[in-house]
Amino acid sequence: MGFRQPATNLRDYISQNPPGVSFFLCLLSLAVSFICLSSYSYTHTLPNPDTAAKDWNHLLSSLSQFQLCTKTNATSTPLLEQEKDRKTSVNSTKSPSSVSHLHVRVPLAVTTSSPSDSLKDIGLHTTLRASQLHLGGKEMLNLTLEFLSGNSTHTCLTIRAPTHLLPMSLLPPECPASEENISYFDVEASSQLPTASQTCFSLHSKNDPTLTVMLTQEEQSVAVRHLLEVSMCLLGVCLILCLAASLTHSLTHRYHWNGLDLQNEPLIDS
Repeated sequence: MGFRQPATNLRDYISQNPPGVSFFLCLLSLAVSFICLSSYSYTHTLPNPDTAAKDWNHLLSSLSQFQLCTKTNATSTPLLEQEKDRKTSVNSTKSPSSVSHLHVRVPLAVTTSSPSDSLKDIGLHTTLRASQLHLGGKEMLNLTLEFLSGNSTHTCLTIRAPTHLLPMSLLPPECPASEENISYFDVEASSQLPTASQTCFSLHSKNDPTLTVMLTQEEQSVAVRHLLEVSMCLLGVCLILCLAASLTHSLTHRYHWNGLDLQNEPLIDS
């Protein structure tokens, strides 16, 4: 009788074995989730997880956690020296050097703590450790910010750092040449609240999808294939569990009914 009613057998197994049913539902949910994820990955372009912690969006987001405050008795740096360093740095990126110097236009907005202060014709220079920007290591990075006239959402960033620390695979666009009347000030990066006597600049980064390294079509196809393979394996395990539950319950019923039949047989008088 048990072999003829698999649906009844499964229903009885579900009511009598809650732990086994919970395990089955977990496997089934995981398989469906992998199928949905593979479908999404097939139709959408995904960022490369190997470079997610080391791209320009990550670097700018780490930089925006600091406030750049002017030092006491800070003086401006001559433009000629800054421009000379910038030209030297741009040329250094073309040579196989261990240090790169970039002058790029990045989605970084800068605001000042003094509303009356104008950001026009001002440049900020500071030095940070790589560990402060979550790039690892104790190497020093020299940063200079120049504000673009008429553009409050982007800033020219000049950065000089070891090449292995910078995301070189996808660079922001090069910034235009600096104006001659820019005054540069040395500032220090701080995550603490500034004092009343200090003039501080707050940084606000905006995620730019064009600066994110995406997976190639080949890499994405491999990921989708692996997700589908795992999903099929999980579904196969779920199917085996269903069949095992049905057969086990059927055999139990069979032996149970055979035992009843033996007990109901009349005793033979000797």
